[in-house]
Amino acid sequence: MLAAERRSRLLAEVRRQGAAAVPDLAVTLGVSEMTVRRDLDVLAADGRVDKVRGGARSPQPGIGGSRDLATQARRNGDGKRAIARRAAELVEAGMSVGLGGGSTTWALACELRGIDDLTIVTNSLPVADVFARPDRADEPYTQTVVLTGGVRTPADALVGPVAVASLEHLHCDIVFLGVRGIDLTAGLTTSNLLEAETNRALVAAGARAVVLADHTKWGAVGLTTIVDLNEVDLVVTDAGLSPEAEETLRAHVAELWVAADGDD
Repeated sequence: MLAAERRSRLLAEVRRQGAAAVPDLAVTLGVSEMTVRRDLDVLAADGRVDKVRGGARSPQPGIGGSRDLATQARRNGDGKRAIARRAAELVEAGMSVGLGGGSTTWALACELRGIDDLTIVTNSLPVADVFARPDRADEPYTQTVVLTGGVRTPADALVGPVAVASLEHLHCDIVFLGVRGIDLTAGLTTSNLLEAETNRALVAAGARAVVLADHTKWGAVGLTTIVDLNEVDLVVTDAGLSPEAEETLRAHVAELWVAADGDD
């Protein structure tokens, strides 16, 4: 069975039941529980289901957190998933990984769930929730989540002096950052002053800084600059970026990856 067909059947079953457990879904579809969990991650990233402990349910309005990020991730969903898959190639077992807030970093978190022995440093509550413990006690669990603390934003990110202070004493092998916009003059921007300060601390905590930004962020400018373009090591974007924008961006960043959309 093709992945798209399997996920379509999985979605239909969740909608039929309203809420369904992973073991039951695995039996119904005739696949492994791990396959069901991976497919539910993809459907959740599209906002088509809400992940809950032990399974999934039809989306519920107004619950905030990861649901809001799932809704955001539906905008240019193919591009964001392509970016997340490509960015996940940079992560290996045993690494310490910093993840900022945002729908694309959340999509990356879903990709990283299957990598063992990671230490995840994040200021995002929905991202931290992605790395919840397995549903079954006998399943291996080697991932550690370090949550920064701080003042909670409407997007469920933790920002401000407490978050900055905690990041100042941490060291990540690599950090991934989402942004509101990318502009040659303004650099990498966001709309929240405290978030910008926290993201700067996250960048400083990483040996390598990677920006995840789909093509809609090109030319957009938020209220305040996080860092300049030359302060990050890699930008990962999607195939929707125009050839002209790609050429311009390549001339101003250390490295640019354009992730091609593809069936998974």
